[in-house]
Amino acid sequence: MLNIYVLEDHFIQQNRIEEVIHTILKKNNIKVGDFEVFDKPNQLLESITERGSHQLFFLDIQIKDDTKKGLEVAKQIRKNDPYASIVFFTTHSEYLPLTFQYQLVALDFIDKSLEGEDFQKRVESIILLTCKKIQSQNPEDAFRIENAKTVIQVPFHDILYFETSDIVHKVILYTKEEQIEFYGSLSQIEKSDPRLFKCHKSFLINPENVIKLDKSTGTVYFENGGVCYVSKLKLKKLLERISL
Repeated sequence: MLNIYVLEDHFIQQNRIEEVIHTILKKNNIKVGDFEVFDKPNQLLESITERGSHQLFFLDIQIKDDTKKGLEVAKQIRKNDPYASIVFFTTHSEYLPLTFQYQLVALDFIDKSLEGEDFQKRVESIILLTCKKIQSQNPEDAFRIENAKTVIQVPFHDILYFETSDIVHKVILYTKEEQIEFYGSLSQIEKSDPRLFKCHKSFLINPENVIKLDKSTGTVYFENGGVCYVSKLKLKKLLERISL
């Protein structure tokens, strides 16, 4: 379900954006899991509990006297979530090239000086595009982990493996893009999707992303350079699951 977050420190603009988004959601009968408006960057960042393509952020580039604060916030969001959609509000079109410099992959750049109907159309097109992106995802390829402390959603084909962390009750997920540490257990994750394979007490792997298996040492290799151990008892079953 779509989540929308807005960062805007100007009260009048805040009300305008909030009203426009509520109008769009009602008009298109769009249900959201979360819709929040913030005027402080830290409040927004601390409120984020989910990751994935269902996360949509509208960020004002200039916050208070910091002309690039919104870019810094976007950089932090992008660092933790490569799949989220980020849109910038601004009256400074000259900052557009900086979004490439910051490697933010912004979805759009909306001029706050746009008049009512034009402004609403731009925001509406973004929300509808994000909804379409969510709906077009293959349900079988969506992998979601949810517990009392964590909500993570990533494409299954991006998953390489999970590894127990040195921190008690934590697990590290390695994907093609990044690594994510979160509270959970391998046994809990294993039960969530039969496509995963527990090859060792410390590793849970996605067999389709194994690029090499060394039977003599009982190790499997992945494109990120990662290596996982395979117990002798699991080697035969793993051989049946992979095609190299």
